[in-house]
Amino acid sequence: MKAKFTGHDTFPLRYGWLFKAINHIDNNGLLSSDGDHVKDAISKLGVGKNMINAIKYWAESCQVISLHIEDRKSKQKVTDIGRYIFDVKNGKDPYLEDIGSLWLIHFLLNFDDEYLTSYRYFFNYSNSVYFEKTRFIEEIDQNVLRLVSSDNLKLATIKKDVDCFLSTYSRQNLRSSKSRYKMIDEDYFTSPLSELGLIVDLGRGFYQSDLDERPTLPIQVFIYALVCFFNKQSSMNSSTVISFEDILTKPLSPGRIFRLSESALGHLLDQAVEYTSSDISWVDSLGLKQVTISNVLLERSLDDLDDYYGAKK
Repeated sequence: MKAKFTGHDTFPLRYGWLFKAINHIDNNGLLSSDGDHVKDAISKLGVGKNMINAIKYWAESCQVISLHIEDRKSKQKVTDIGRYIFDVKNGKDPYLEDIGSLWLIHFLLNFDDEYLTSYRYFFNYSNSVYFEKTRFIEEIDQNVLRLVSSDNLKLATIKKDVDCFLSTYSRQNLRSSKSRYKMIDEDYFTSPLSELGLIVDLGRGFYQSDLDERPTLPIQVFIYALVCFFNKQSSMNSSTVISFEDILTKPLSPGRIFRLSESALGHLLDQAVEYTSSDISWVDSLGLKQVTISNVLLERSLDDLDDYYGAKK
């Protein structure tokens, strides 16, 4: 795994950026800070050079576009999942109007073991629930060497990335005159991922992220994440079963990425068993909880998302 604590130019993910990225590439554009490409992107997208870099960063990090080399030149293409969500004509939710799409983007953003960022560290490796920002920065600095190959990461670079991560995800609270917390109006949020409520800004540099139920997480998105995790694990150890504990606590798992409590994961697995007519099954034998997924379901992970978006129409 490589460290990637730069690239966003401190801009959090914003509404419309992923759609703009895909639309630009579909119109033969290239998201680049070089020469004519950046002039073209600035003109067509109506943003500055730094924002072009940020749009490229978030689109790649959310796995909706990918970079490849063709004829010794850098090319960008829309990924299958990127087209599935954001295609201008046939995309399921190009403007991210549905909460299920936000959960899906959150999963895609953090389901990555190639590049480590502060948000991927938090959602895959950190056990913090109530934390102070400066301590969290120190935690990453202390642990990054055991996770990545780079040894020249500066603390100031980590700090900027943590600031961007928290701006992307956190909701802020204000104290009323009666010292009760109340939420700022949703128009305040610059990032769609803050709507998920995964991190709450308590003020004075303190944050909270509970392991909890996720009532707005659609079962179909959970199943998609579970299948992705199962396929990832199977590719490494050829196992046909996976433990409940791994789904709850292992890096890249739905339990980790969605910040689920043990009971919340159990409830979602029960729903998944019923929803898939036992294509997903789990048993508790002598205290060992194990989950299996049928080969049919493993090969059609997008079908359940089709059911979700079809039901929303």
